[in-house]
Amino acid sequence: MNYTIHQLQIFLKVVQKRSITKASEELFMTQPAVSIQLKNFQDQFDIPLTEVIGRQLHITDFGKEIATMAERVLDELDNINYKTQAYQGMMTGKLKISSASTGKYVIPYFLSGFMEKHTGIDLILDVTNKTRVIESLKNNEIDFALVSVIPEQLNIEQEQLIENKLYLVGNTPEKNENKPLIYREEGSATRMAMEQYFATHEKYARKRMELTSNEAVKQAVIAGLGYSIVPLIGLHNELMNNQIYILPTDDLPIKTDWCLIWLKDKKLSPVSLAFLEFIRSEKQNILHESFEWYLSYRNGD
Repeated sequence: MNYTIHQLQIFLKVVQKRSITKASEELFMTQPAVSIQLKNFQDQFDIPLTEVIGRQLHITDFGKEIATMAERVLDELDNINYKTQAYQGMMTGKLKISSASTGKYVIPYFLSGFMEKHTGIDLILDVTNKTRVIESLKNNEIDFALVSVIPEQLNIEQEQLIENKLYLVGNTPEKNENKPLIYREEGSATRMAMEQYFATHEKYARKRMELTSNEAVKQAVIAGLGYSIVPLIGLHNELMNNQIYILPTDDLPIKTDWCLIWLKDKKLSPVSLAFLEFIRSEKQNILHESFEWYLSYRNGD
């Protein structure tokens, strides 16, 4: 056998994504290039690694075993690089964070200075919905999770980063009661907050539309498809450009906190401990430099 490290990386990504198209996007390769490398890798085995059933890619049991070994091989190669950098006096390793989708407006600002300071650290940041974030934390797949609602079923530690404020928004300064409400998908913390709010405010219409990302909701609101309750932190440009308006509504904003959380019994790596120390020492500077508009926002100002 004469497979390459690159082929192992491609095969593992295809297994993780269950899709050649999605794997090619993450690897910044064309789909044909991924398919060719996957075929070259498969040709070195007499047993199929994958199979296509009804246009859906499936990983065989043998393929899953090869993927597990490939992951170990690639982790060991990373360790060689980390060890080399450590001997050169650099902090090395991986920092794995899973963030609820709206957290993408928060977590990069708390990461940039840390990553600039420690160039030997590899960052793995997964931005998804709350359900998947909590699942990753529960399964000990990540170091930290960024959430706006603290999970009650897990024994965790937390570090508060910034307040989360949710408002009702539309594309005009005044409401049109005939327009529907736009909800996030099941599993979203914003969806949960919106459902809880309207459960006690029955004069508003029930769900009429559901979209799977905060960006999609914003674009739908801008286009005039309806109204939604969304986090203020993702609306800076739209408010400045008068594309979205915050509508005066009883009992809003809904307020929670964006918190970095981790399992209470988890033995944090040196990289994780260094990141926590950075957050605690630099939080006020980060808030002042990157979130001044948000912290000082008052509806109508």
